[in-house]
Order: sequence, then C-alpha cells, then structure tokens
Amino acid sequence: MAPALQITIPTTSTATPQTGKAYTQYHVTLQLPLRKHEVRKRYTDFATLNDALASQTGQAPPGSLPAKSWIWRTVNNDTLTEQRRQALEKYLKSIVESDDARWRSSSAWRSFMNLPSGTNTVNANGTLSASLQKQDNGITDPNQWLDMHRELKTQLQTSRQQLKQRETATTAQQQHSLSAEAKGSLVRAATTIAQLEDGLKSIQTASKGDDAGWGGSKRLGDGEIRRRRDLLVAARKEVEGLEGLLRSMATKSSSASSNAQTGAVASSGDKAALWKGTAAAKPSGRVLGGTMKETDKTRELDNGQVLQLQQQVMQEQEEDVLSLGKSVARMKDMGMMINEELVIQNEMLGMVEEDTDRVQGKIDVARRRIGKIS
Repeated sequence: MAPALQITIPTTSTATPQTGKAYTQYHVTLQLPLRKHEVRKRYTDFATLNDALASQTGQAPPGSLPAKSWIWRTVNNDTLTEQRRQALEKYLKSIVESDDARWRSSSAWRSFMNLPSGTNTVNANGTLSASLQKQDNGITDPNQWLDMHRELKTQLQTSRQQLKQRETATTAQQQHSLSAEAKGSLVRAATTIAQLEDGLKSIQTASKGDDAGWGGSKRLGDGEIRRRRDLLVAARKEVEGLEGLLRSMATKSSSASSNAQTGAVASSGDKAALWKGTAAAKPSGRVLGGTMKETDKTRELDNGQVLQLQQQVMQEQEEDVLSLGKSVARMKDMGMMINEELVIQNEMLGMVEEDTDRVQGKIDVARRRIGKIS
C-alpha cells in the first residue's frame, strides 16, 4: 500500500540573484492528501539541514548527502544536476520513511519544510502524525507559546526571502510561482498569529485562576503577557507590510505587462508636442506653485492605481494612528494604576504618622508619671 504522503524533488531551476553567482534550486514537493506543499532549496540548505538534524537529535540522519563537487557546478550541467536531484530525493525519503521519527519531528526539519509548529510531516506508515491531528487543541503552556513564536519568526523570514527572490525573478512563471509561495507563507504566518493570540488568552485566563498558584509553571505575570501581546502586534504589522509589498509587486507586474501590450508610454515632452498650438496647450508663462513631480512609486501607475495607492497609504496611516491610540490608552491605564497605588501609599503613610503621634503621646504620659514617682 502506497503511503498517504510522499516527498519528491520532481524538478529543478536556476536562480540568478542580483549579487553573486547563479545557483540551482531543487523543488521539494510534499504531496498531502488534499493539497501539495512545495519549497525551493539549494544544496547549502540541505547541508545546513543535515548538520542541524545531527545536532538536535544527537544522531546523523539515516541517509547521506551527495558529495559536493569542487570542480564542476550544477549550473548548465544537466547530468550533474540530475544525479544530485536523485541523491537529494533519496536523502529526504530516507528521513520521511524511517521508523524513527526523531528527525522529522525536530524544529530543523519543520523550518526546512516551512511547516507550522507541531507538524511531524508523516509517520513511518505514511499517515499524518498525532501532533498534527491534535493541533487544534490550542496552546496552554508558555514554553510551547514561545516555540510557536519562534516558528512564526521563521515563517516571516521565509516570506521575506521569497519576496526578495520574486523581485529578482526574470520570467513571468517564476514570478507567479514565488508570489504563490510567499502568499502561502504569509497565510500560514497569519494563522500562527491567530493561534498565538488564542493561546495567550488561555494562558492569561489560567494565570488569573487559582489552579496554577503563585508557583505554577503555567502562570505569567501581567508584564510578560503585555510583552507577548506587543510581539503579536508587531508580527501582525509585519505580515500586513509584507502583504502590501506583495500586492504592489503584483500591481507593478500587471502595469508592466499592460504597457508592453499597448506600446511605450508617452513622455511629458511628447504630450507637450502633441498639444502644441492648440487651445488646450499649457501657457508658457510663469505658473504659481509649479507642477507636482513624479515619484518612483507613481511614475509607472495610472490615475486609478495612484488613487488605490493613496487609499492604501491612508489606510496604513489610520492603522498606525489606531495602534498609537492603543499605546496611549495603555499608558493612560498604567498612569491611573500608578496614581491609585500612590493614593494607597499616602493613606498608609498617614496611618503610620497617626500611630507615631499616638505612641509619642503615650511615651510623654509615661515620662510624666515616672517624674512624679521619683
């Protein structure tokens, strides 16, 4: 019986960065029951994974990596590329199909495959792991929350790398594929943020209850809860920023394709020459204030796209204002709490002063009585 999940490297491609030499990318495909998960890795990523697996588990993976050639390069060498592709595919299959799940349950493997926290890919019989089936139980442990937050940072880093690769891609097919991968990473990051928010609420509720106690390992102070909530706010803003960058890249690509179909865009000089000698021509005299200059963002956009860009900027500014308002409200609450604490301390000082006066009066009475006796 074939396993429910399979991992393969069906194809390869050549990536050409702006700085540095071109290198070969291996398309690692994990076939899930209902969908396909694909990541692109170079040979150095496999070498880093091999070292990380051996370091985290204390034992080398069951398979071995193909030897690195110091003479020949896989770029423009189909034979060497195919040999290395087959060897790397065999290496990944040895990890997935192994009876020992220590390697595929490590954080290095999840980071390499860009999988969410708690996912062990597959068991030895090819079925979904128990941790993946129980992923909807929620986060109730502060340490588990931190582990998932580290996974969130890894997902955001992967999204940034995919957007950078998408910016340097030369063909429309590569741009579309990298855009889809970046969008998938951002969706996974947004899902992880939602899970972290729910988990933080559960941890906060448990911390306020009596079950954890003052010495409970699941208890968090108010300051730590606020710090983690600020981390989630920063992560959500970063996801929104990366999504905006992805949308702007898509808009720029569509604008470039439309310009390529309709011909070259007329310059301002061509427009002036076209209207010269007509009633619509601009006056040659001095104009108060002058005309607005084009920017790098608006030069390639039409009126509708400029309006959309302006609305997006205004929306981002409104979100910043709302975030600033929340921070100010939080500081106001802290100030009110500090004021209440100062009022209580002043009352306690007044009580101490009254007790001091009372004791001093008793001491004076005792001294007078001692003087009468002597």
